[in-house]
Amino acid sequence: MAADPIHQFQITNSSAYMFLSVAVISLLMIGGTAGRQLVPGRIQSMAELSYEFVAGMIKSTAGSEGMKFFPLVFSLFMFIAVSNLIGIIPYTFTVSSHLIVTVTLALLVFFIVLFYGLYKNGLKFFKLFVPSGVPIFVMPIVVPIEVISFLLKPVSHSVRLFANMLAGHIALKVFASFIAMLGALGFVGWAGAVLPLGLTIALTALELLVAFLQAYVFAILTCIYLNDAIHPGH
Repeated sequence: MAADPIHQFQITNSSAYMFLSVAVISLLMIGGTAGRQLVPGRIQSMAELSYEFVAGMIKSTAGSEGMKFFPLVFSLFMFIAVSNLIGIIPYTFTVSSHLIVTVTLALLVFFIVLFYGLYKNGLKFFKLFVPSGVPIFVMPIVVPIEVISFLLKPVSHSVRLFANMLAGHIALKVFASFIAMLGALGFVGWAGAVLPLGLTIALTALELLVAFLQAYVFAILTCIYLNDAIHPGH
């Protein structure tokens, strides 16, 4: 079977919704800053609140020095939040429900932390694996645990986001399918579909919260990891 040379240029659901998420974020930020007013409108308010929220998150966890990573953290937070919110719309796709996407984002953060930590601190970066106040005779046990914990950060960072978004959407699909199946039974089925419909609405509202919360958790963990690179051993 001959290989299709056009196949490499085909856009998958994941790629398409990534582009859509970036487009929505770009429109929000450009629209919010293009015609800035003293009394901000809705779009300008959303853009300013997003900026202030992420800036406050960075300063509270990594200090003022962490603001050099503002573009990274802001991009991650907005991309995950917007793509999660888009994925709640019926017949759309949630980018973060693909493990490869969340792993890529987590590895990006991991290598930035690793390389910047070594660049800024040199060998002092390895103080990160030697907690202060720990007795010397316990170090042979503590240091390997700290190293393993550091290497496993991308795993927990990526799987947490992926699992939460995937599980929520599976639950929504299950209850939505109950509504369709019961509705096909006629009047009695319609009456029985009231409970799954109520649960679907409740789960949708919960997913709106989870969509924002998971973006916040991913971003705040990124700030914590960056703080380790900026201030190792603290």
